[in-house]
Amino acid sequence: MQYQRLIKKGEKLRVTVEEDGSGATAVSVASGGYLKRVNQKILLIIFLSFLFCCYIFSFSSFSLLGAFSRESVGFGPYEPFIAPLCSGISNGTICCDRNGFRSDICIMKGDVRTHSASSSVFLFTSLKNKSKIPEKMKPYTRKWETSVMETVQELNLVYRDDNSSLSVFFSTGGYTGNVYHEFNDGIIPFSITSQHFNKKVVFVIVEYHRWWVMKYGDIVSQLSDYPPVDFSSDNRTHCFKESIVGLKIHDELTVDPSLMLGNKTILDFRNVLDRAYWPRIRGLIQDEAANKTGKRFQELGLKKPKLVILSRNGSRELLNENLLVGLAEDIGFFVEVLRPDKTTELAKIYRCLNSSDVMIGVHGAAMTHLLFLKPRTVFIQIIPIGTEWAAETYYGEPAKKLRLKYIGYKIKPNESSLYDEYGKDDPIIRDPKSFTRKGWDYTKKMYLERQNVKLDLKRFRKPLSRAYDFSIKRIGPVYSSY
Repeated sequence: MQYQRLIKKGEKLRVTVEEDGSGATAVSVASGGYLKRVNQKILLIIFLSFLFCCYIFSFSSFSLLGAFSRESVGFGPYEPFIAPLCSGISNGTICCDRNGFRSDICIMKGDVRTHSASSSVFLFTSLKNKSKIPEKMKPYTRKWETSVMETVQELNLVYRDDNSSLSVFFSTGGYTGNVYHEFNDGIIPFSITSQHFNKKVVFVIVEYHRWWVMKYGDIVSQLSDYPPVDFSSDNRTHCFKESIVGLKIHDELTVDPSLMLGNKTILDFRNVLDRAYWPRIRGLIQDEAANKTGKRFQELGLKKPKLVILSRNGSRELLNENLLVGLAEDIGFFVEVLRPDKTTELAKIYRCLNSSDVMIGVHGAAMTHLLFLKPRTVFIQIIPIGTEWAAETYYGEPAKKLRLKYIGYKIKPNESSLYDEYGKDDPIIRDPKSFTRKGWDYTKKMYLERQNVKLDLKRFRKPLSRAYDFSIKRIGPVYSSY
């Protein structure tokens, strides 16, 4: 027996469809206390009349079909942006969209409960017309990389027969520990996936790391009103009415507005960072004022654009960094050398870069901090030989989307330490593509791990002077900073 409820002039109309043993179908219509039994031909007439009415009303401001669709609330209009194949799924359903190159996304709608002991997320439902095929899911955003995906915990998404918050499941495993991957594979994707829930969402973390939560807690708090859940260690059963398993990712360090509700961009993500770190920055400023330890430019009598050099140790080290500082000061910059490590508080790095006019660094994961620069500031990326594609793809293009003034400085062979080691005629120097086309491992071992840079300062003066002129025009005749 199947029921449908229609609203008609404030009156409830019940249509009951019955099938007897002979296969004949009948309809019982009850309104108030009135009951009429009709034969199959009248059923057909009623059905066609109903379709005609829906067609007519679809052109008016009130639509029966629209009313039905509005009865199902939840992810609603966000589903096409998260998992297009799962748009408008009904209650009691698990739906997975595996069409993305970078990540899979599953949506679970109904009575969702965690069971960490079995690495499972259960969907309890009494609906009998579902195939109830379980799904398996690794909630990490690099599904094309078999080697790293083998290290990510797999979740079982299972129907069970038989709260009120939403949840997003994701992993902080994989390449977590590298700042580029922490932002690109994790933080930006979980912002993309969850920002439209207005903080009414719980993050359930697979392969939970306490240090990660401490490091990025300020950002997490801008996207959720609730503490994150450690899926593996928290043996309690957590209940949700809807869940997303996996994260949506667009491209390298970016947000594609065409795939976002409200056409949000990477600049909107940067606004999240602003809200996350400014309360802490204000506290740092107040502490410095109280202790008289702050180096405010105006107190020093300086009205100069600020240039920050992101310093590296080990591979891709800038061997004549001190001379670069002197050159920049001669041109007219106030120079600060930033040497962050894994223990450096992100709010302090954000404060330093957010107040700068120019950032310089040699290609590497630390360039991810370009996200901390204000729009229309200058980002100069020093590009060692053999790293051109990666430098432009991972940082050059994202910088332009952030509306930075991007300058890519490709070093000459004689500016590389490999030149002294191998000589100008070696294929490593003369034809880097012959090595990089062999794969990432060759590129990494030769051009990332064994190469340092010694800038030709006469040649580098030109882009540095361009950055100075651009900064002066942007900030105007009077410069102020916090």
